[in-house]
Amino acid sequence: MNLFTSITTSLVVAVPAVAAAQTTEDMNASNNPLTPNVGFSLQDQYVGRAYGLGDDDSNALLLRGTVPHRLLGLPQIVRVTMPVVSTPDLPPSGRHTGAGDLNLFDLFLFKADHVQLGIGPQLTIPTASRDETGTGKWQAGFAAALIAPQKFGMLGGLVTWQQSFAGEEDRPDVSTLNVQPFLIWNLPQALYLRSSATMTWDLRNGNYAVPIGLGIGKVWKSGATTSNLFAEPQWTVAHDGVGMPKFQVFMGLNLQFPL
Repeated sequence: MNLFTSITTSLVVAVPAVAAAQTTEDMNASNNPLTPNVGFSLQDQYVGRAYGLGDDDSNALLLRGTVPHRLLGLPQIVRVTMPVVSTPDLPPSGRHTGAGDLNLFDLFLFKADHVQLGIGPQLTIPTASRDETGTGKWQAGFAAALIAPQKFGMLGGLVTWQQSFAGEEDRPDVSTLNVQPFLIWNLPQALYLRSSATMTWDLRNGNYAVPIGLGIGKVWKSGATTSNLFAEPQWTVAHDGVGMPKFQVFMGLNLQFPL
């Protein structure tokens, strides 16, 4: 909780207030994964405790970029994520830090009444620098996002599924489903409350984790660039399987650049 307090204090005090975004549209666009802007994010998923692993922690630093495009004349947005993973300090191998597996998906964008939809293919490439920081498997699947902007903020969700189809034969197959519902509640002074914990299912082994989160963020503009700084503690309320997170903190800085 000390970590959360220090981060939220920096959100309220250290971020320039004079350049705060002033409209609901600005606030929603900064949190919308389907906003057709070039984006770069530096995000971090810190797991303070995991089930069956005692007090050993782990971390995943996510370097993430988004690029809109119109291949074949259709509006799309590509998201690329490169993780840098620090594993728990467990015997016999101990803690290791290295590159993880590169993930990307390409969403085709659609609009209906007050709703935005993105759906498309997903691919994970086994780029991990060590066995401990990746799966050793090529994986393919799909991603889909549904966004519903509201007067108070935004409702939405992101669903991804992937299945391994090639890779190192001595590594286990992979099949995962991730569901990330999120709620954004805009506040004065370009602050907002957020809940965006990702539910995870290991479909091959039957393991799962269902967390809930509550965090705070702040949006501001510098010229044409929109910045979004946030922190969200998350607690798991249902789970099965060793290694599933018990408590984690998701935090990051998202930048959006207009085309």
